Amino acid sequence: MSTGKISSVVTRVFTLAALASLLAALDTSTPLHAQTLSGFERDRGRMMLGIIKDDVKKHYYDPTFRGIDIDARFKEAEEKIKQATSNGQVFRIIARVLLDFNDSHTFFLPPSRASRSDYGWQMQIVGDMCYVAAVKPGSDAETKGLKIGDRVLSVNGFQPTRDNMWQLHYLYYSLQPQAGLRVVAESPGGQPRELDVMAKVQQGKKLLDLTGSIDLNNYVRDAESEDRLHRHRFHEVGDELLIWKMPQFDLEENVVDSYMSKARKRKALILDLRGNGGGWVVTLQRLISHFFEQEVKVGDLKGRKEMKPMVAKKRSGGIFKGKLVVLIDSRSGSASELFARVMQLENRGTVIGDRSAGAVMRSRHYGHSMGTDTMVFYGTSVTDADLIMTDGKSLERVGVTPDVLMLPSAKDIAATRDVVMSHAASLVGVEMDAAKAGALFPVEWRK
Repeated sequence: MSTGKISSVVTRVFTLAALASLLAALDTSTPLHAQTLSGFERDRGRMMLGIIKDDVKKHYYDPTFRGIDIDARFKEAEEKIKQATSNGQVFRIIARVLLDFNDSHTFFLPPSRASRSDYGWQMQIVGDMCYVAAVKPGSDAETKGLKIGDRVLSVNGFQPTRDNMWQLHYLYYSLQPQAGLRVVAESPGGQPRELDVMAKVQQGKKLLDLTGSIDLNNYVRDAESEDRLHRHRFHEVGDELLIWKMPQFDLEENVVDSYMSKARKRKALILDLRGNGGGWVVTLQRLISHFFEQEVKVGDLKGRKEMKPMVAKKRSGGIFKGKLVVLIDSRSGSASELFARVMQLENRGTVIGDRSAGAVMRSRHYGHSMGTDTMVFYGTSVTDADLIMTDGKSLERVGVTPDVLMLPSAKDIAATRDVVMSHAASLVGVEMDAAKAGALFPVEWRK
């Protein structure tokens, strides 16, 4: 959860030993392209490290830094940067320092890369198992025989779990994208098979001239494509039901009001927060306010300084009085978890699906840049508060346990049957076949 916009990727941390192994493995894996490190780039990395250290020392919610000797830890990282041989190694060294905090919302935001890696498939934790959730048509993953509903046993030698899924995404999508991944998968009733799934690599320009029309137009087009992939989607069933597929908490208050005005015209609302990693606090507060006639306390913020409780203030307009069902899964994090838990604690709705991510710390993003004519942008996400719910408990590393625990089987996933949505509809008196439910919001891919 952030006072600003955060990545929809759910952030959790697994054991430091496993992290060290994974970071070490990246040194021997196949990156998108080889790099050599100049003296200027090495100095730039050391400057980044120093600025990030200042971010953490000034803003981290725990003044003891979870028992870490922060000066010694950053000094160790600086010495390692002196021995680094590539930009990739420098960024991994910086990332490791923050991941050592074992904190769901404290991490390094590396500079963007000129090349973009599209792996052509997605995986997801369901219960305690990892499955292939989607395969892009025409991708190498499809050609190699990777199928929706396959169980993922390992990725580059590491078994995906609830605890390490964040790192796998962070390392392979953001920190050091790969030219391909070695996947061991198993179809329902089949035997494990090893696949070398190659990514589609789109080579971009290392330097963008945003004062010129070509680069600026390409930049705007990419941003519009991202917006399309993360847009809010809806399905209406007459006057009975509105289904809102909410990918992230990224809406201004007036837009929340507009969407909820649509809901008020129906007897029931299914709010699908599966895959929603969180977002803006103001969006969360505004959305909660549409379900109560009075001010609602979300929880108490615990940080270095005394903070006011997080509350959803009473709004002057009408509220939604119909039935509410909230859908969550292992990827639902931060603001999604807080919304679902508030609905449980206030007895306002029914939460169904899988246990959520347990990543609810509040953070701020600190963006930085280096250079004048040629600029490099990077940043830090720093936890500035933990949030204690009204029952006296934190959801961090715990997550929200749904009122109705409901998990799709491997066969359901393979057939794109959404049994969770189908059951949610039945709870509000609407019949919806699981196959039809699975076709409501198909996976969309970057073009």
